[in-house]
Amino acid sequence: MSDSAQAATDATQSFVVRFWGVRGSIPTPGIEMVRYGGNTACVELQVAGKRLIFDGGTGLRVLGKHLVNSMPLEAHLFFTHTHWDRIQGFPFFVPAFIEGNSFDIYGAIGPNGASIKQRLSDQMLRPNFPVPLQVMRSELRFHDIAPASVILLDDIVIDTISLNRPNGALGYRVTWNGHSVVYATDTEHSPGYIDQGLLYLADQADLLIYDAAYTDYVYSDPQMAIASETSAIWYSGVEVASAANVKRVVLFHHDPGHEDDYLDQVEADIQSNSPHVCLAREGMTLELV
Repeated sequence: MSDSAQAATDATQSFVVRFWGVRGSIPTPGIEMVRYGGNTACVELQVAGKRLIFDGGTGLRVLGKHLVNSMPLEAHLFFTHTHWDRIQGFPFFVPAFIEGNSFDIYGAIGPNGASIKQRLSDQMLRPNFPVPLQVMRSELRFHDIAPASVILLDDIVIDTISLNRPNGALGYRVTWNGHSVVYATDTEHSPGYIDQGLLYLADQADLLIYDAAYTDYVYSDPQMAIASETSAIWYSGVEVASAANVKRVVLFHHDPGHEDDYLDQVEADIQSNSPHVCLAREGMTLELV
């Protein structure tokens, strides 16, 4: 078997997660953000030969640069919601402008009734952006989905729920060949309370990618957060993982004000009690199979 044929065979038997953007709210370039990265949310799953992309923050631009060497390209792009940090990389996703590529794009109807296509199109209209979505020459297929939707891609199953968030956001679970990854970010929580929908979604997952933008101090007292950041720990992701028997947790969607040294300390504090929990970094790759 040739090397290329072997690689193709290996791809159909693998389940790999790669982080292209791990920051929340706004991109944060700078020397204080090098180890964890400053691009906003974008996570790629390569599952059974298919490419699934979750959120289109500025990390999507970086992923696009990587993928230009893999044309023609097919992928499925899932949006949790359409705040800037989840969509601002989409207008800069080079493969979408190249004829011969094709993308299925999934997202919920907005609170104002806007479809996922309309929501992505709006940010590319003047005066915000000079190039409209219609200039993208790839084949774009848009799918409006709702919480509790189940999406089947051959033998890959994608389950969805509504996360605990006032303006709405979707959580996703990707299951294939007995392995599961749960992507649940930008969900609000409080100490001691576990969202039952999230508990259901995460049940016995191999990996939970969970929101870590704010410390527990921020929810109870923003002034305390300023005074006590270095000793704060994100407990909620650990609580969910324990209750749902999750094997591994990656905390994601880092606050733009949290620099490398601070995140190093947070990770060390968490791992002293929960060694199966780590913080997401740009370029981090995890192989489930």
